[in-house]
Amino acid sequence: MKSTDNIGVCVIGCGRAGLIHARNFASGGRLAALCDPVAEVRTQACAELGVSLSFADYRQALDSDAVRAIVVVTPTSLHREIVTAAAAAGKHILCEKPMAMTAGECDDMIRAAERYGVKLQIGFMRRFDGGFVAAKKRLDAGEIGDVVLVKSLTYGPSIPKPWMYDISKSNGPLAEVNSHDIDTLRWFSGSEFAEVFAVASNYRCPDAKKEFPDFYDNVVLTARFRNGMQGVICGAQGVGYGYDARCEVLGQRGIITAGAWPGPGMSKSWQTLFADAYRAEDEDFIRCILEDRLPRVTGLDGKRAVEVVNAGNESIRTGKPVTL
Repeated sequence: MKSTDNIGVCVIGCGRAGLIHARNFASGGRLAALCDPVAEVRTQACAELGVSLSFADYRQALDSDAVRAIVVVTPTSLHREIVTAAAAAGKHILCEKPMAMTAGECDDMIRAAERYGVKLQIGFMRRFDGGFVAAKKRLDAGEIGDVVLVKSLTYGPSIPKPWMYDISKSNGPLAEVNSHDIDTLRWFSGSEFAEVFAVASNYRCPDAKKEFPDFYDNVVLTARFRNGMQGVICGAQGVGYGYDARCEVLGQRGIITAGAWPGPGMSKSWQTLFADAYRAEDEDFIRCILEDRLPRVTGLDGKRAVEVVNAGNESIRTGKPVTL
């Protein structure tokens, strides 16, 4: 990224994912400011990245002339509020996944971006990963014929943050862990989810069981697509052995895989496994602003994933398939 224009970026939320984006924009000379309500977190991030402008409240960032674009890396329940306010302030927006809690919130975000003429990109960085992009090109070239089944999994090594135990505030692992898998199935199938059935349980988080009996750390979701294709998603937290993200596409005449298979030297974190994808995602966000084009991952992509998350959680609660 070159700093030959005045697109200054403010990252709102200086946790793990926020710092990934902040470091990328800092290396390109575009990081104008940081925002986080926790003073210690904000101060440490500013010191690491050499940033002099920072805010405790995102509204202050939206009032700053130094900021032309924002990256939203906050708890999901805050996304709608921040994104709609940013759009009204004329700021371009990269919003991390999950896009929002409900499809209605997503609609509000999309409408705000359209009304005020700003870009709204959603953080599905696997669409920028070299291995996943190569797999998609092979599919589009017809290498394995028509797609029959897409299977995608994400297994994370760490125990969830305590706030994630409350499904009403986090939408659970289907949102926090498997949003990427949902988007991958849509991307690779070229179709939309028609029906889902999901089963889930808590196997690794005993601290959550008493206060949050509906929390789950392991989930399997099966899907039927509008074009007749099949899909399977598996998600897990606290697996311990490493960060595992893989996809398998079965066609009429063969199979294509994407992602790193587990074994010696496997990544222990999504922060390292997808480092190049995050960088490419951030660079493309700036390019879509400069070139005045649609982002590669739009608000509609984010909304579709949220719809599947909510349908999957309903299926878990009721024990029945849910039609979208």
